[in-house]
Amino acid sequence: MALHHHLFQDVYEWAGQPRTIRIGKGGNWFCYPEYIDKQMQAVFAFLERLNFLMDMLPPEFASNAAHILAEINAIHPFREGNGRTQLTFLSLLTDNAGLPFDVEELGRERVRDAMIQSFDGNEQPLADLIMDIISSTQ
Repeated sequence: MALHHHLFQDVYEWAGQPRTIRIGKGGNWFCYPEYIDKQMQAVFAFLERLNFLMDMLPPEFASNAAHILAEINAIHPFREGNGRTQLTFLSLLTDNAGLPFDVEELGRERVRDAMIQSFDGNEQPLADLIMDIISSTQ
């Protein structure tokens, strides 16, 4: 929530606040607002159990990061700015893990397609994208 607030505090009056309305995309509904807090707590508890993805080999990092981003995307805690917040969060995770982050790998269509596929249960394209992000500059 703090990251979204930081990114969008000059844009949205409600920056950093979980959404209170139901939203969806492409015929799919995101997490209902009454469950956002509980679901976000579960994701971050999982991330903490994984020691915030530190001390992992790149393939393990990519797989776990993809799962976490897929979960956050399905929750979609904000009315706007979810994708940008998720990618910023990914860059923080990579930095914290001591991994590079190649922004050149963030092609708009590839990111969008990987996120859509992860919402449909296929996290592999997102894991592949993350693997490219963290290994292309090494």
